[in-house]
Amino acid sequence: MKKILIIISGILLGCSSISVFTDHDSGVDFSKYKTYAYFKPGIDNAEISDLDKRRILKAIDLNLFKKSLMKSEIPDLLISINTIAKEKIYINNGFWGWNSWFWGPNFNTVSSQTEGTLYIDIIDAKTKQLIWQGKGRGAISEYMDNRDERIGIFVAEILEKYPPEVKM
Repeated sequence: MKKILIIISGILLGCSSISVFTDHDSGVDFSKYKTYAYFKPGIDNAEISDLDKRRILKAIDLNLFKKSLMKSEIPDLLISINTIAKEKIYINNGFWGWNSWFWGPNFNTVSSQTEGTLYIDIIDAKTKQLIWQGKGRGAISEYMDNRDERIGIFVAEILEKYPPEVKM
């Protein structure tokens, strides 16, 4: 469980850059969607703490409200989330300088960092088809000062690309 908490924490680091990618069904008219609800099975399966789930959902609510989408018992859209973590190993080759025994190359150092990805899936409630997916990827650290703010920034960057621009 601790690793899962670290995953979401690092995803949301404000100091690290967040890479965002989105994809959508180009045959869908996104202007027809006005309401949403959460896809409970998807939310329940996300391997993060309940506290972080609530933070993510709160940030999604805020961002969708800004886009004039409202929560509803009879939704047009279903929203789901998922997370993935990957360990990255970095090897820093030694450099020339004085070490304890002689002048020459210092020893290599090895460090690791977890990279996490948060997926936000938007599903058409009638057809149950995925119509939009946003993915944000960032470095992970278990130390954060303000989780609510960090999660809000991370979710906002992903949802900034929703709805997709219509190309004529």
